[in-house]
Amino acid sequence: MGALLALSSAVVYGIVDFAGGLLSRHIHHAAVTFLGQLGGLLLACAAALLMPADAVHTADLLWGALSGVGSGMAMRFLNRGLSRGAMSVVVPVSAVTGVALSVLCGVLVLGDRPGALAWLGIAVTVPALWFVSGGGGGAGKGTADGLLASAGVAVQYLALGQAGAGSGLWPVAAGRVAAVLVLLPDAVRHARRLKLPPGHCVQALLIGAGAALGLVLYLLGAQRQLLAVAVVLASLYPALPVILGLALLHERISQRQALGLLGAGAATVLLTLG
Repeated sequence: MGALLALSSAVVYGIVDFAGGLLSRHIHHAAVTFLGQLGGLLLACAAALLMPADAVHTADLLWGALSGVGSGMAMRFLNRGLSRGAMSVVVPVSAVTGVALSVLCGVLVLGDRPGALAWLGIAVTVPALWFVSGGGGGAGKGTADGLLASAGVAVQYLALGQAGAGSGLWPVAAGRVAAVLVLLPDAVRHARRLKLPPGHCVQALLIGAGAALGLVLYLLGAQRQLLAVAVVLASLYPALPVILGLALLHERISQRQALGLLGAGAATVLLTLG
């Protein structure tokens, strides 16, 4: 069940990143990011109220807040990169360093002990994501933003995974509050960009709500699965924006990227079995 929840998180995040990338090409990325976090805050609070929590400790909320700092910065740089770079490149790049740092910390610091098949899946995932990003062969515009976003991705997953199971979904809600506060200065600086047509506002709010749903699924998966495995499975989200970018936006895929997508599929099977 933990693996399925983590994979569901990857699917949701993949759809959200694709939608956020498209919207960031029509309105300023600061508006997409800030309004998105507001939408995520609304969904997270509603979900936290509906899901019982046995014991919410201050440490759980602090871990959630740290996760929100990471996700807020990740979405800021990711949306900026998507506003000017190819979706089939920027999104995978954001996951390469993120998954590597997350797994490394999970094993070396948190004491995770994945099985043999899971280790093989982890070993396959990082180069697979690297190949999807272009394998260093001139990734193009937005690559630097993708790399900056990856550090936020690692903080997001690692910190949220430390929240106790008894805290329910309140760490996710605390994270959305922290993300809004972190992004507030950037939103104030681009205040004029936030005056949008109602349709665009609703789209940004829904995208943010989808991102919060992805985090909820990840948290539930991490509570039922080794953190290293949950992180890797959730980090397979780049495959979906790549596929949608190729099919709907007619972006080109290289042989290396095709190899990376195959590797991501193989890693999914190995991690699920492991």
